[in-house]
Amino acid sequence: MRRIALVLMLAAAGTAMAQPVTRPATAATDRADFQMVGTATQGGTMTGLAPAGTVVLKLDDQLVPVDADGRFLIAFDRDAGPHARLTARMPDGRTVERQLNVAPRDWRIERINAPMRPTKSTEAFLALRKPELEAIAAARNSVTDAAGWKQTFIWPRTGRISGLFGSQRIYQGTPGAYHGGVDVAAGTGAPVVAPADGVVILAASDKPFTLEGHLLMIDHGHGLNSAFLHLSRIDVKPGDHVAQGQRIGAVGATGRATGPHLHWGMKWNDARIDPMLIAGSMPGAL
Repeated sequence: MRRIALVLMLAAAGTAMAQPVTRPATAATDRADFQMVGTATQGGTMTGLAPAGTVVLKLDDQLVPVDADGRFLIAFDRDAGPHARLTARMPDGRTVERQLNVAPRDWRIERINAPMRPTKSTEAFLALRKPELEAIAAARNSVTDAAGWKQTFIWPRTGRISGLFGSQRIYQGTPGAYHGGVDVAAGTGAPVVAPADGVVILAASDKPFTLEGHLLMIDHGHGLNSAFLHLSRIDVKPGDHVAQGQRIGAVGATGRATGPHLHWGMKWNDARIDPMLIAGSMPGAL
């Protein structure tokens, strides 16, 4: 009966992100294998329960944090291969493994019959960009006590989706960089809220970054973080704990942007993931 109750509890948590629980989901003797929620797909996430007693958990070569009750989060890059392997090491040295078949997705590809324009990187630009990239990398390496990854995420801004995650242009056979987030069209000053609980790990409030503009990054725990680009204003500072739905800034067109919009990007460790798979369909969309 306890196994049936666990399966029902996990199913009710949804296929995107599981809701928090206040007590262990199952007794240790009931968990000899992985119990997973969600679908393994490019740009997607899954949550699960590790086998009881797991001392080290990996997704391929990536270490995966495991809570005291056995709960964990994994995700798959936009270009993830067809297979991934979860490996749990037990106290006696045994391993429990689960192979995951990662479903491919049909990305929006636009083929351009023209050569790709070469990028112009001057020494002055590179001098500005280097510390910005270092700050972003340091933020993503931050470890906080955030637990927002357990929540069902909401959209930080509602509106018309003007850019899809994973979309890409191919210039006469040469692929350009794919779009690493979701764009939401909105006017300058429109409020942006936290999609889940988290800790602010970067806030470029005073000086906008050359490409991202006023950039805000929030850690949701277990390697999952959000980045909000081109903001006109940032209302929080590094170290702040933010609650889901709390106002964190406003839409803008700072940095390299052709007009006001919110760019919401997400990563799990080094994997770029699709915010739409985490937040679900845009409210009010037809």
